[in-house]
Amino acid sequence: MGANSSSISELPENEYLQKLSGSEPISENDPFWNQLLSFSFTTPTNSADLKLLEEATISVCKSLVEKNPRTGNLGSLIKVFLSRTKELKISAECQNHLFIWQAHNALFIICCLLKVFISRMSEEELQLHFTYEEKPGPSSYGAECEDLIEELLCCLIQLIVEIPLLDITYSISLEAVTTLIVFLSCQLFHKEILRESIIHRYLMHGRCLPYTSRLVKTLLYNFIRQERSPPPGAHVFQQQTDGGGLLYGIASGVATGLWTVFTLGGVGSKASAQLEQCSPLASQSLLLLLVLANLTDAPDTPNPYRQAIMSFKNTQDNTAFSSSNPHAFQINFNSLYTALCEQQKSDQATLLLYMLLHQNSNVRTYVLARTDIENLVLPILEILYHVEERNSHHVYMALIILLILTEDDGFNRSIHEVILKNITWYAERVLTEISLGSLLILVVIRTIQYNMTRTRDKYLHTNCLAALANMSAQFRSLHQYAAQRIISYTCRHLRRYVYVLDKLYFPHSHCSTLQHCFSTLSDNGEELLSLTCSHILRSYASSLFSLLSKKHNKVLEQATQSLRGSLGSNDSPLPDYAQDLNVIEEVIRMMLEIINSCLTNSLHHNPNLVYALLYKRDLFEQFRTHPSFQDIMQNIDLVISFFSSRLEQAGAELSVERVLEIIKQGAVALPKDRLRKFPELKFKYVEEEQPEEFFIPYVWSLVYNSAVALYWNPRDIQLFTMDSG
Repeated sequence: MGANSSSISELPENEYLQKLSGSEPISENDPFWNQLLSFSFTTPTNSADLKLLEEATISVCKSLVEKNPRTGNLGSLIKVFLSRTKELKISAECQNHLFIWQAHNALFIICCLLKVFISRMSEEELQLHFTYEEKPGPSSYGAECEDLIEELLCCLIQLIVEIPLLDITYSISLEAVTTLIVFLSCQLFHKEILRESIIHRYLMHGRCLPYTSRLVKTLLYNFIRQERSPPPGAHVFQQQTDGGGLLYGIASGVATGLWTVFTLGGVGSKASAQLEQCSPLASQSLLLLLVLANLTDAPDTPNPYRQAIMSFKNTQDNTAFSSSNPHAFQINFNSLYTALCEQQKSDQATLLLYMLLHQNSNVRTYVLARTDIENLVLPILEILYHVEERNSHHVYMALIILLILTEDDGFNRSIHEVILKNITWYAERVLTEISLGSLLILVVIRTIQYNMTRTRDKYLHTNCLAALANMSAQFRSLHQYAAQRIISYTCRHLRRYVYVLDKLYFPHSHCSTLQHCFSTLSDNGEELLSLTCSHILRSYASSLFSLLSKKHNKVLEQATQSLRGSLGSNDSPLPDYAQDLNVIEEVIRMMLEIINSCLTNSLHHNPNLVYALLYKRDLFEQFRTHPSFQDIMQNIDLVISFFSSRLEQAGAELSVERVLEIIKQGAVALPKDRLRKFPELKFKYVEEEQPEEFFIPYVWSLVYNSAVALYWNPRDIQLFTMDSG
């Protein structure tokens, strides 16, 4: 590693780079370009080499920025690349390694230079550097080209969509994708979302626009196919044992000096070993796709890349395309679905799934019709289950995907018909057999609980509860543990609510035994309250709710003001327990509505839920008189009374099996007209206004952290705050 590092650090002294960034203009036909472009290397992938390469590039760029207005050497380099790409397709078909090799090297240098230019200057200044011309002379590229930026962007897109993906073209295809990302990276260096951008304008208009659907389709297929990087050396020249070979002879003749040791992240290094386990082209293509899809609309036209993502169809769909969207295309949905299922461990794959489900009705309809929906849902549940290991944005996306899926009644029914065996990643309880629906309930409740005790994010728990509410009318054959968790989680908040009320009304004299009761609540939600404590809660709740029923909001307001007075200042922040009261009340209300919805619509399918409810009936009965819950408690109270009566008639010392049998018999006998009808619980996900304020920084944070062979100095980033360390 040391040799590689020292080689990179010496790059500014390299004679070819010095000439490129020097004072002399270099003609496009100068033999210098063959010398400059004849080097072999493996693209650096570890942060140390990338940082060294960045620093070395900066010093070259400083000189080029100063001299380029007089030499036009940047433009000459780009024209050399453009001239060589004209024959790339033929070169690939003829296995012309040398041609592809040098074109790739030219693009690599362009990309490195552009990355520094874009981080150091405005788009207007960058545009000027593309217009500087060398002294007049013969041009192999052609003088008819007027706009070099547009020509380069269009060439990169053509390279991605037209050059066949082979071992010898893999690296240049990856470099083309990377260079497009770099072109768009100006957003990283602005705090505000870019509403108008020169590069955006090129991509949404003119010569680039007709390639929109082909580019999106190719990037999607790159993601789907997950083509691995070819073995090291597959795209460069290796010395033959006999010392011969025309191609190697050409290369060795011009690649003497420092370039010959410019081999970064070589075979056997940790970075290369990790890279071989995935597809850098698939990863980079997905990042570019997310960046393009989240560009802001132009003043005169919507984002065509987002339009393409919103409208593409299955290859088996023979219906005509809408004339209103010229960017529609077809793709194999089965292959796309498989790739989405397999790649959900990454933020970017989850974000893609969210975008497709939310924006493309064809994809959403297809996914909801799949008979193996568990292959998609299980990875999403795993993301939520390991919430403490994921960043908050990834958790949000996973949760919103579930919310979108639960908007469909067919999905809500089918997940209870899918039986899973041995869910090894679920550690709280051994689950040898459970339905996908019950597992979903367990994971979502666990996520709510984690949020309420750790992150305290109202947006997250609201969406969790919305997903459960959407499912509640179709709960079927709930696993006993899932039923228990629904009830115990509700009880936990009921008790917490009484405790908070006690502290709010009587901050100096609340019951010490009650406080002790709550200190025994374990983190996993299993309440360990003694009978004595339950008795105190029952009597306490009765008096508190009697007080509340008089003037609920007024009493709360007076208690809050009294608490502020005891703190000594009206400006003093309220303690967490006081701020939490409304949140706890909202959670209780929603959980009671979820239980009520299940009892009203599918009581006879869920004896385990009734059993768990009866087991905790003492606590639920205390909330009959609560002014906020009286209406929703009517049905729950009726069910508790009805089944309690039947159990009393059956005698004492009943086994669990006998209790469940009585519940099943009672479910048939309970007159349904006695249960009050409530509006159906249905929540629909709607993106907030100006979603780009969330998604654009998120997408670029993924690029910053995940892009292959791209490094930006964290001190230069303006769009989002960097994590410490």
